[in-house]
Amino acid sequence: MIDANALRAVCLGFNGTSEEFPFPRNPEVSTFKVDGKIFALTSLGAAPLTVSLKCEPELAERLRAAHPEVVPGYHLNKRHWNTVSLTGELPDQLVLDMIEDSYDLIVAALPRARRLLLDWPGEGR
Repeated sequence: MIDANALRAVCLGFNGTSEEFPFPRNPEVSTFKVDGKIFALTSLGAAPLTVSLKCEPELAERLRAAHPEVVPGYHLNKRHWNTVSLTGELPDQLVLDMIEDSYDLIVAALPRARRLLLDWPGEGR
């Protein structure tokens, strides 16, 4: 099961990522960003632990239909974001893949020069 420490480590393990706390009214909310753009949003001290992740719209719907732990993004564009409960019901690899996909969606939309600076593996795909 992915806990708060593992979630933070995974998110910060991607090239060029940072953790910020941009919401004065909710200082416990962590945002994980690449090039200033959010790819993961969570409250690491919450129980149950959840994380909101960007997702391609068609895949987002399929994940929601297949897994009750995946719901439309809380306070986010529900077409492009899912909120995932990290209760241990989902396989860790699926959660890791969703985090990586969220990061990749953000990086893929960056200008090529920024992607090259990040040494993004998807640049050669």
